[in-house]
Amino acid sequence: MTTVHSGADYTYDVLGIGFGPSNLALAIALHEHNSAAPEGERLRAAFLERQPRFGWHRGMLIDDATMQVSFLKDLVTMRDPTSDFTFLCYLREQDRLVDFLNQKTLFPLRIEFHDYFEWAAARVDDLVEYSAEVVSVRPVTEDGQVRWYDVATRDPAAPGQLTVRRTRTLCVATGLEPHLPPDAALSERVWHNSELLPRVDELLSSGRKVHRAVVLGAGQSAAEAVDYLHRSFPDAEVCSVFAKYGYTPADDSPFANRIFDPEAVDVFYEAPTAVKQSLHDYHRSTNYSVVDLDLIESLSRTMYQEKVRGRQRLRMLNVSRIREVAARTDDVEVTVEFLPTGERAVLASDLLVYATGYQPRGVGENLGEVAKICLRDEEDALRVGRDHRVETAANVTADIYLQGGTEHTHGLTSTLLSTTAVRAGEICASLLARRSSATHQPDHAVG
Repeated sequence: MTTVHSGADYTYDVLGIGFGPSNLALAIALHEHNSAAPEGERLRAAFLERQPRFGWHRGMLIDDATMQVSFLKDLVTMRDPTSDFTFLCYLREQDRLVDFLNQKTLFPLRIEFHDYFEWAAARVDDLVEYSAEVVSVRPVTEDGQVRWYDVATRDPAAPGQLTVRRTRTLCVATGLEPHLPPDAALSERVWHNSELLPRVDELLSSGRKVHRAVVLGAGQSAAEAVDYLHRSFPDAEVCSVFAKYGYTPADDSPFANRIFDPEAVDVFYEAPTAVKQSLHDYHRSTNYSVVDLDLIESLSRTMYQEKVRGRQRLRMLNVSRIREVAARTDDVEVTVEFLPTGERAVLASDLLVYATGYQPRGVGENLGEVAKICLRDEEDALRVGRDHRVETAANVTADIYLQGGTEHTHGLTSTLLSTTAVRAGEICASLLARRSSATHQPDHAVG
């Protein structure tokens, strides 16, 4: 049960906004520190999450989809392999350790890893307030210095009442939001792939027929959506639309994967801007608009088998783009252009799924007026220290840490699970170092 406090008489050392895997890893690091530290060295911490319970990409928890990172890159192992919050400890508690080892794989089912996250979140639920949507963050000034932040939240189910909590430090980890093409409008027949499972379940339970579904995108989520729709609606034609000639395999070779090593973050952070951009461009194929080779080969086999049988339900509309989408009473018309010739075809479809990725939420959306005291570089990007702390104006002694949204400073791992445990340890260490320094002036709040 949560023990998160509110009110002007209680000041937190750190409040986390968002409670996905990144801030969950930080919560564990703080929990473990506080469990071992003398009372005077413990940090007052809490996390605010607008969802009513822990959830991570629930709409894409396809039953047979596997993780794309090793289970050893869980919430703690890379920081402390002796922690009892490891994935292996979870397996032992579920009485599945031997069974998992017998699978001879580094990549668990996605639904299993999500269950591991839920298991870990339940063990630190005293640090979390669910159904707490952050509506404002206000800097609090004393003697001309910004010493604290007041964070106002409301319960989405009962928005009439605000709760305010004061903190010396924020840690923002609000994750990613769906990215859509310009002018795209979501509806009952037009979805982002983040809604895939619940939307398909609704259709199946309603008994409504699906004759054709169109999926836009060339990455892993797009290919998974195509495969899932093809299996879920055995009488439907499923059309995959993308600008490439074919799906690109993800580069998960040992040397390329070094871009996700903790040491690679140091190299990237210290590199000149031009080198950062080069590294990003060289290694996009490890993560962006790429698909696991096994899934590519499976889809190819399915297409060939259908061709042999003379009934092709799975269609790849490659080197193509969607040019127009028109909603009608009973379906949605999707105009697809074949780029080499400019020829257009109109597909009357029951579903259109945008598997067009995600983007970080802007700091202004998360922090409001606090964003004005954050410093930016010549490219108008946030200036962020190696310890993931945002650089702020000279009169600000209250800190802001970011988990995510730092790809421009910390590299490709910014939005991925690869260095989640290490980053949580770095932020925890920075919090402790900052508190023990003379940077923060003492206040007289009581707990």
